[in-house]
Amino acid sequence: MKKTDSQKKLLLIIVILFWFAQYVYIPFQNPYLVMCNVSSNMIGMIIGSYGISQCLLRLPVGIFADSIGKHKDFILLGAIFAGVASFIRVIMTPEKGFFIANILSGISSSMWISYMVHYTEYFSKDQQQKATSSIILVNNLGMLFGFIMSTLFYDRLGMKFLCYMSIIAGFIGAILALKIKNHKREKSAEKISFRKYISICKNKRLIFFSVLALIQQGIQMSTTMSFTTQILQTLGATSLVVGLSSILYMVSAVLSAGFASSRFCIKKGPRFWVPLVFSLIFIYCALVPTVENIYMIFLLQLLPGMSTGILLSYLTSEAMLEVPQYQKSTAMGFFQGVYAIGMSIFPIIVGKIGEFISIRSGYFLLAIVAVIGAIVSKIYYKTSFKRTIKKHYYI
Repeated sequence: MKKTDSQKKLLLIIVILFWFAQYVYIPFQNPYLVMCNVSSNMIGMIIGSYGISQCLLRLPVGIFADSIGKHKDFILLGAIFAGVASFIRVIMTPEKGFFIANILSGISSSMWISYMVHYTEYFSKDQQQKATSSIILVNNLGMLFGFIMSTLFYDRLGMKFLCYMSIIAGFIGAILALKIKNHKREKSAEKISFRKYISICKNKRLIFFSVLALIQQGIQMSTTMSFTTQILQTLGATSLVVGLSSILYMVSAVLSAGFASSRFCIKKGPRFWVPLVFSLIFIYCALVPTVENIYMIFLLQLLPGMSTGILLSYLTSEAMLEVPQYQKSTAMGFFQGVYAIGMSIFPIIVGKIGEFISIRSGYFLLAIVAVIGAIVSKIYYKTSFKRTIKKHYYI
């Protein structure tokens, strides 16, 4: 039991370092690239490139992780690639460097499957929602520490310093990952084929919640993680205010992830929270480009924090609900690969709309997509509830 607890703690420390390395530069990525005369269209491409490699790799990584039943190597590779990506940001020009580095960061984030699956395997089936919320909370905590670091030092020491911090965190995480021990698994008498692993991708529940996560992650990557900081800067916000707005978002995400594992939140359940949080994201996307008030936008950052903390936790656990243990990494790879499409496409679309029309129009499009997410999730839970009632009635 003590060894298990120490392994859990070790993994959570690596998770903090991993996401610190991945996000320490994020609050100032857009302002920095704008300062370097990179166009909105190209900025959208740079942000979207982070998701492209994830679209291609997450499912193969999941299948391979399931087939060998070991996650340590993937955890190690994730930390190494996070450090290498920021090394590229340091040695190359901003436009090319950030584009290539974001692809490498996407490869790094593809390994997140193993972090999550390895951690949740420490818990029983009825504790999976709590385990998922816990690791997402720590994930957000790593981002929060990164945002605090960037807010404190970007103005004084610049983007390269933040990238050096990312490199250090990535390689410390890699060293600690060497101490991770793989879970012991019973050898199956029957050899599981590739077709059997991939068959989980036909699961309707998995597909549905993966598409909802595509919407959630696509909106988050296009707004809070990128163009919202640009909007704040356009309105005259200082680097300190831009950084603090990102910190507020991450504090909200951390607290929301903790709340997602509370009895009150679990009692209400995803049927209540999923449509509600999508509705709050609609409000966020509609108001941010229209209020033209720095402090109002600052406060609105609480809403996407709820999306990251509550909505993503529920979408993940709901997607994995019907997945057998031997297909868990494959299903997680499919889930994360699908939502990576949103992380790639949405910022590119918003960037292009911003270049040729306006960023405001891009946000309005995201608001419409958020409403669609709220409506379809509401319909899904309403119809699934009716099916459950009918089933019990006929039994």
